[in-house]
Amino acid sequence: MAATCDNESLPTTAMAEPPDGNYFVSAYPPFSAWTVDQVETARRGLNAPPAAPDVPLGLYIHLPFCVQRCTYCYYLAFADRSRKDMEAYVDLLLAEAKLLRAAPALAGREINFVYFGGGTPSFLPIELLRRLLTGLSATFPMSAAREVTFECAPQTATQDKLAFLRETGVTRLSLGVQSFHDDILALNGRVHTSADVDRAWRAIRRVGFPVTNLDLMVGLLGESDVTTAEDVRRTIALEPESVTIYQLEMPHYTPLHREWREGRLPAVLPGWDEKRRRLAHAFAQLEQAGYTVRSAYSAVRDPVRHRFVYQDEQYRGADLAGLGIASFSYVQGVHYQNTASLDEYASAVRTGLPPIARACRLSAEEQARRELILQLKLGEVDAALFFAKFGIHLADRFGDELHAMVARGWARESDHRFLLTREGLLRADFLAREFFLPRHRTTRYN
Repeated sequence: MAATCDNESLPTTAMAEPPDGNYFVSAYPPFSAWTVDQVETARRGLNAPPAAPDVPLGLYIHLPFCVQRCTYCYYLAFADRSRKDMEAYVDLLLAEAKLLRAAPALAGREINFVYFGGGTPSFLPIELLRRLLTGLSATFPMSAAREVTFECAPQTATQDKLAFLRETGVTRLSLGVQSFHDDILALNGRVHTSADVDRAWRAIRRVGFPVTNLDLMVGLLGESDVTTAEDVRRTIALEPESVTIYQLEMPHYTPLHREWREGRLPAVLPGWDEKRRRLAHAFAQLEQAGYTVRSAYSAVRDPVRHRFVYQDEQYRGADLAGLGIASFSYVQGVHYQNTASLDEYASAVRTGLPPIARACRLSAEEQARRELILQLKLGEVDAALFFAKFGIHLADRFGDELHAMVARGWARESDHRFLLTREGLLRADFLAREFFLPRHRTTRYN
């Protein structure tokens, strides 16, 4: 039998919230549990026919180029690459796509959702975007996808690029604003200004996307209750279909973490209580304006028409095939990540091998915990559906943890569903760790 990442039962323990490290839980088991010795397990999974062909399949495409890295960014990105470098990378992406499409686990399966992330995907020149999307669509047809999301930065969201993206089938545009205050943006390493946001927004609305999401952050250096409230007011005035608000993390190995560790921060960094309070006020402002809070981070104008398929399907067990350097995948119950080395990535792709650097095969127990953890971030878990899929009664397996959250006012039970209250939703990523297996609770997440 192939090895799994862990398979133990979870005791209920109290945890503290450290000021630094990774807070946002995007995968389980945590990335630190993914190992080199399971790479062949991931490759065998790709080379096997799908055990459940009806499981939705999505694509993630990583474009690791930026004008400048933000101080808090921990995603793999480059701010010093030439056009020639970008051309070579696009060609590698298209070659990797053909490798994956030929894999028995993915061959012939319809694409349900697509996400272009980075880096800054809109940093690519339009000619390279055309080469990428045209070539990718020839390998993985996206015409039947329920959602195609593309991340943009205000400074690089030009009219010609936006029009091309819409014509090519992008249905959801995500604009990284973070703040409308130029001094706060500069303090946190953002290169755009509020004027760039205004210009980009006019261009976006002229083109017209079915859903446009606007990203904000709470916890940025230099912010206050007043600036956060003003950011939300200005966002509401633009009337985006979706608003996402993240609480700032301070991951290890970022410039922000280094300055904090050395005592060189140029302004006070808000704590978790402040960030939660500001997020709560932001959600209240959005609700007063007619939005519906749909997850621990987002609110939408119409919860039926403005879903985030990429997130919803992943959190309910969909397969995800990642393309590009350092991208993440989840296929056939195996998490894996591509190499973070450009040279190793290029060498693997050119020799016809999936460029996998580390992996983690999940046991049935871990798969159940993974979906419970991720669905909590959407605010609720349906006990009946969970039992139908995993044969696990939530109250029996996780009763201690769930009842402890109810007692704290962070959750409630209603009609066979376990729901986070607003106070629980504000700390969903922190609460998710209560369901980690013991080994994973004592290791660094990332």
